Amino acid sequence: MARFVRIVCLLALSALPGMPAWAQDEARPVRFTVDWALQGNHAIFALAEDNGHFAEQGLAVTMDRGYGSGDTLVKVASGAYDIGYADMNGLVPFNAQNPDNPLIVVFQVLDRTLASVVTLKSSGIARPADLAGKTLGAPEGEASRVLFPPFARANGLDPASVSWTSMAPNIRESMLAQGQVDAITGFISTSFFNLIAAGISEDDIVSLPFPDYGLDLYGSAIVTTAAYAEAHSDVVRGFVAATIAGINDTIADPEAGMEALVARDPLFDPVMEVDRLQLVLDRAMLTDNVKANGFGAIEPERMAKAVAVVADAYGIAQPPAAETLYTDAYLPPAAERMPAP
Repeated sequence: MARFVRIVCLLALSALPGMPAWAQDEARPVRFTVDWALQGNHAIFALAEDNGHFAEQGLAVTMDRGYGSGDTLVKVASGAYDIGYADMNGLVPFNAQNPDNPLIVVFQVLDRTLASVVTLKSSGIARPADLAGKTLGAPEGEASRVLFPPFARANGLDPASVSWTSMAPNIRESMLAQGQVDAITGFISTSFFNLIAAGISEDDIVSLPFPDYGLDLYGSAIVTTAAYAEAHSDVVRGFVAATIAGINDTIADPEAGMEALVARDPLFDPVMEVDRLQLVLDRAMLTDNVKANGFGAIEPERMAKAVAVVADAYGIAQPPAAETLYTDAYLPPAAERMPAP
């Protein structure tokens, strides 16, 4: 009986449109980790699974929560996971330190970084120049803090004109809300909602997004090792195609995306997270570049400039060449990567 059921399931899978020939035999397992605890923007992966897009590509994907982009990069490089979702800017220092086991972006999900300076109206900070003489808070080594000096220089601000208070990530927004620092750095998609949860009115929150003030960096992406991508090109190609389908499903039905995440985490707050998803879509995913060129489109000159900025921020004298950090070899044609109307 079990053998009969397995045969029926395989026949059903083989009938799915776009199913690769090799996938008609058996789904391939893929160990996948995101960058943090499940949030609204992770619905793109949950719907890719629930709506059968991974299965259509012959993939059996196991998705785990992450503990920060840096941790995700380490776990993918070690082989603990096959594929990860992490801030692509982290590849610059990582690959510089690990040239024999480089990571590579196979699909750029966020076209803009979400890194930002975040403050409150009561601080009097409305533009980067207003940060002079202020105290900023962030964890030591956190990416947005490391990138603050080039952000400051891009806006004619001496990075040394601000002072820093180091703190754990989980108290960053509460320190700002309590007035213990004048501003913080972090991803606006995290800080904004943490401040609201701390009782701050949405109208009182002020953000200075890095991309709006001269630091035009890419954001989070699908990453894997160059070795894995070469050895499992069909898996990577299928994962990318399924993710794009998941993105368009999420845009079409955000509530379904939230339901998919609640099923994975009963403590997930769908009301707040649908707002977080919309913020990420508006600020980082549905950009003019994406609308014109499709999801995953990378401009080589822009990427080269971004790598130079990140290398300078981390003090990397010989950064990896920009073209070694990403590839478009696993992307479907542009027509298949366009945002759904």
